[in-house]
Amino acid sequence: MRSILQCMDCGRQYPVDQVAYTCEACGGLLDVLHDMEMLKQTVSRATFDDRLGALQPPFNSGVWRYKELVNPDIDIDQIVSKPEGNTNLYRTPRLAEWVGLETFYLKHEGENPTGSFKDRGMTGGVTQAQLLGMDRVACASTGNTSASLAAYAAYAGLEGIVFFENKEIALGKLAQAIAYGATCIQVSADFDRNLELVRTISEELGIYVLNSVNPFRLEGQKTIIIEMIQQLGWQVPDWIVVPGGNLGNSSAFGKGLHELYELGLIDRMPRLAIIQAQGANPLYRAYKTGFEQYEAIHAETIASAIKIGNPVNYRKAVRTIQWTDGVVEEVSDQEIMDAKAMVDAQGIGCEPASACSVAGARKLVDMGIIQPHETVVGILTGHVLKDPDATINYHRNSLSNIEANYPNILHQAEPSIEEISRILAGEPVPTGG
Repeated sequence: MRSILQCMDCGRQYPVDQVAYTCEACGGLLDVLHDMEMLKQTVSRATFDDRLGALQPPFNSGVWRYKELVNPDIDIDQIVSKPEGNTNLYRTPRLAEWVGLETFYLKHEGENPTGSFKDRGMTGGVTQAQLLGMDRVACASTGNTSASLAAYAAYAGLEGIVFFENKEIALGKLAQAIAYGATCIQVSADFDRNLELVRTISEELGIYVLNSVNPFRLEGQKTIIIEMIQQLGWQVPDWIVVPGGNLGNSSAFGKGLHELYELGLIDRMPRLAIIQAQGANPLYRAYKTGFEQYEAIHAETIASAIKIGNPVNYRKAVRTIQWTDGVVEEVSDQEIMDAKAMVDAQGIGCEPASACSVAGARKLVDMGIIQPHETVVGILTGHVLKDPDATINYHRNSLSNIEANYPNILHQAEPSIEEISRILAGEPVPTGG
C-alpha cells in the first residue's frame, strides 16, 4: 500500500484497512500519509490540468481529479461519487471594496451536490466505509454533515444514522437528512455531547463514524484548496480565510498545502486565517494564549454550522496555523449577518457560517493584519438556502440582538397600480387607518 494511517502525536502507524479514528496508544488524531516520494514521480500540475473538463468518472469529480493525493491505492470502480467539487471561484470587486481589498475571491463550496463542502469529505469517507465492508455509517451534526452523509449513504446503499441536538437546527438541513432516508435521532444534548455518543455507540455496534475525526473525510476536504489554487493558475494567494467550527476544513487545508509544497506543486505557503463566531470560539481563546491553554465552551451563535464548543480537530488546526504562519480571529453574530447580507447582495449567497470568511477578512484588514494590496480568497462553506429563516428574519429586522444594517425590505401592497408604482419609485405607501 502507498498510504498508511499515522498518529500526529506519537507517530504510531496503522494500516488503512483498519477501522481507526484516533491512536490506540495515546489518543492522538490520525493522518492519512501517502508515499510522497512515489507521488513526486507520478503527479504534476499537468496531470491535474489534463483532467479538467473530464466527462467520465472519477475525474469529473473535483475531488477525485486529484485521486493520487486523496486515495491513490483504490480502483476507480470502488469510488462513491455523485460527483462533487468543481465549485466556482468568484472575483468580487464590489465586495472587495466593502472588505477593504483590491482583490478578493470567494470559493463557493455551497455549490456541491447537497449544498455544502461536506460532500468533498463524504465521498472519501463513504468510499472508505465501503472498502471496509461497513453497512451502516453515522455522524453527529449541526446540519450540513447530516445532509451529506444521508445523501451519500443512500447513493451507496448504506444505512445513514444522524444524531441532532433537539433545538436550533436549520430546517433546510434537517429536511435533507430526512428526505434522503437517514435514521434521524434528535437528542437532548449539544453537538459536542452528540459526537461523544455517536463514537461510543458506533464502537459498540460496529457502525462507521463519518464526522471529521475520520481522517478520510479530511483527505476529500483538502481538495477545496487544491482546486482553488488550480483555478488561480497554480498561483498561491496571500491569504485564505475560512470559518472555524469543528476545524475539519482548517485541518485539511493545512495538510493539503503542506503536501502541495512538498511535491513542488506550489512554490510558497499562503497564510491561513481561521474565523470563529464570538459565541463559539475555543480556538480563538487558545490562540490568544499562544495555544498554552485550551478550554471547551458552551457554544451559542446564529451561525449554526459552526456552533461547536469543543472541536475535535483542535490539534490539527493548531498545526495548520503553525505551518502557514496563520492567525485566528473572532467575529460577532452582528458582523456575520451583515457580511452575509453583503455576500447575498452580490447574487452569490451563503449560509450564516460562511459569512465568517468575509466578516473576518474585513476585520483583519481593519486591524492591519491583511494588507489591502494582498490577494485574499474567502471560503464559503454552505448554500444560501441552508438556513432561510436566518435570512428572512435578518431582513425583517426580527433577529434578537442583531440590527439589519443592510436590509432588503419585503414590501406589502394592495393590487393597485398606484401603490406598486409608489414602491418602485421609492415613495412611501400610505397605510390604512
